[in-house]
Amino acid sequence: MGSSPDKTVLLVEDDAAIATVIIAALEDEGFDIAHCTSIAARNRLLGEGTYAAMLTDVMLEDGDGLASLSAVREQAPRMPIIVLSAQNTLDTAVRASESEAFEYFPKPFDLDELVHAVRQAVGQQSQAKEDVADAEPEPEGARMPLVGRSPAMQSVYRMITRVLRNDLTVLITGESGTGKELVAEAIHQLGSRRTGPFVAVNTAAIPADLVESELFGHEKGAFTGAIAQAIGKFEQANGGTLFLDEIGDMPSEAQTRLLRALQSGRIRRVGGRQEIAVNVRIIAATNRDLAPMIAAGTFREDLFYRLNVVPIELPPLRERREDIGALAQHFLILAAEDGLPRRSLGPEAIARLEQRSWRGNVRELRNVVYRLALMAREDRIDAETLADIVGDEIAPGGASCREVAEGFAPALAAWLASETPQPGTIYHSALAAFEKPLIEHALGQTGGNQLRAAQLLGINRNTLRKRIGELGLEPDRYSN
Repeated sequence: MGSSPDKTVLLVEDDAAIATVIIAALEDEGFDIAHCTSIAARNRLLGEGTYAAMLTDVMLEDGDGLASLSAVREQAPRMPIIVLSAQNTLDTAVRASESEAFEYFPKPFDLDELVHAVRQAVGQQSQAKEDVADAEPEPEGARMPLVGRSPAMQSVYRMITRVLRNDLTVLITGESGTGKELVAEAIHQLGSRRTGPFVAVNTAAIPADLVESELFGHEKGAFTGAIAQAIGKFEQANGGTLFLDEIGDMPSEAQTRLLRALQSGRIRRVGGRQEIAVNVRIIAATNRDLAPMIAAGTFREDLFYRLNVVPIELPPLRERREDIGALAQHFLILAAEDGLPRRSLGPEAIARLEQRSWRGNVRELRNVVYRLALMAREDRIDAETLADIVGDEIAPGGASCREVAEGFAPALAAWLASETPQPGTIYHSALAAFEKPLIEHALGQTGGNQLRAAQLLGINRNTLRKRIGELGLEPDRYSN
């Protein structure tokens, strides 16, 4: 082949612009690149040589690059594979994980992160990959429990795929109505414990004096009213997943017993003497900020660290407005399956939905869509029908994504007319002119929180931090 297989990377990408950028970045790192644009050419190159790693898009000229990875595994079983995709759904992320991909990058991706992943993949090529051949595939046609392709949801999908093949404890945070239980169900249904039970318990809905009995069970006569032995949620979930919702509302005594159960893998029923071994994966969730509760002594710090092994933060709906149309259409389908009239949404109605504040998040959107399906007189719901049934609320300063995009074109035209940049400099000049106010806006929206600002912009936090320094911005100035 003329180059060292230890430094040669196979890139399967039919988007010429993306391929050019990736090739340049990897060549700067000292890698040799073999580039092709189809599955057929990929198979031919794999038959002719050896590669340190492969980067592949999902949608290629002649088919699904992800669905055809079994042929790649036959030819190069130890070669790390990095998947790139513009099909930014949970289904794609899960398929990439199930294909044993080394890493999955939804487009647009951070180029520095991609290069770093390639370096890691090449460095680990000699190590044997974890054997997951006995994992059962997801039933064909199964519906993914989460909807949305926004950048804010991509980090959620990636975190979900990282915990499917292990039993690490997960702590899901987010406002009420964002879908925390759906994330827990997705981890269970798509992971290795899918054949076991999924038991959900809302600790905020249980009287404080009954929480321990509900979780750990009780023996007959353990307290007034305990007329028979009862099995608790831990034992009910044995071999599966126990989802502890609203964990921040758990009483302190129950927190202590929960911590002991997590540490030992054993529980004791209330009033019992025998310890019982349980094999349970714990997923907890809360809509409360646990940090001030820890400081106030109302939530155990050691329990927090035991639960917060893998944190997943769900964004509020107002930070993923581009998903509202897809979510609304999804809920219309569910409403029809539940016996309501089959409806559709016009583009004007979707635009108006995108403008609402959605303080109740996805749960509120679902309820609104069901109400529209029930009360609309026409099969197609337009903006007027929407306003008549649920009002015409507009979020403060809340222009829709379409209106923002329409308003940007005149601003760009005005800038081009006023600046008259030299030929060959327009792209970088425009970036310099628009990037600073864009980052300032994101910092203002998030109170100077760089992680949330990066998520809002859809870029890597390290990239944002670098640009903040280069632009001379002061994030502390935006803190509340």
